[in-house]
Amino acid sequence: MEASETPSPVVQRRRLRTELRRARLDAGLTQEQVATAMDWSLSKLIRIENGTVGISMNDLKAILAHYKITDEERSAELIALSRGARERSWWNSYRDVAPRLIQLIEYEAAAFIARNFQPLIVPGLLQTEEYARTSIRQLAPKLTPSDVAAFVEIRMKRQELLQRSSAPLLFFIVDEAVVRRIVGGHDVMRRQLQRMTDVSDMPNVTIEVVPFGAGLLPGLQSQFLIYEFPDAADDDVLYLEGVRGELLSRDSPDDVLSFREMFEQLREASLGPEGSINFMRALIRELG
Repeated sequence: MEASETPSPVVQRRRLRTELRRARLDAGLTQEQVATAMDWSLSKLIRIENGTVGISMNDLKAILAHYKITDEERSAELIALSRGARERSWWNSYRDVAPRLIQLIEYEAAAFIARNFQPLIVPGLLQTEEYARTSIRQLAPKLTPSDVAAFVEIRMKRQELLQRSSAPLLFFIVDEAVVRRIVGGHDVMRRQLQRMTDVSDMPNVTIEVVPFGAGLLPGLQSQFLIYEFPDAADDDVLYLEGVRGELLSRDSPDDVLSFREMFEQLREASLGPEGSINFMRALIRELG
């Protein structure tokens, strides 16, 4: 079954946390009151409502009873969300290796539109295996060979998204530095650029380059990603690069809107889809 038909676990987890918080507020209860009545620690309830931990079926049924939710259809909906939130996907086997990356992959797999800006390296969904291996080794020199191999596997597995029958619309904007920086030598970079021009032929993929001549623009400082989902009930998600290089999720509508506007400004300053592909083809010829 396609992801467009069955929401991913992360999406169902977000919906469940939203519904549980709404149910508590509708019941006129504070978090402290609920935690006391359920004989839970306050931190447990906070983590459940934040979506950082799951909720067992027994706990869910108990809290629904406490909120006096007796409508069978409503209860069945919330129970279904709880079950769906616990489903396992291929990326779960890598959770110990790349815990910060897993949530991003979950949102990526569930989105129907993804907007990705990269100022430094080629976006992961567009990388060749040799470019991926080289960039991971150079940017994270303390990783063990087995961890490097795992990260490369994850990156290549993620790219199956491009071929999925329900593949999302993928918009990539990169700074000119991304396509000019030689990673792994001329041969590796030439094949990487060829990969990008090939992928750009897919009907759901758009790749654009912001030239140096565009000057400094808002949003150029670091990478960011915006995910939109097919269900209007699911808010857009913004991912930003943190101070230590990790990706941090934000659900704030104001933040999402601000970065969406930056993304469109970067698109306007780019060479456009056709101009960007022609630019990369010229670089391929320069690399021999």
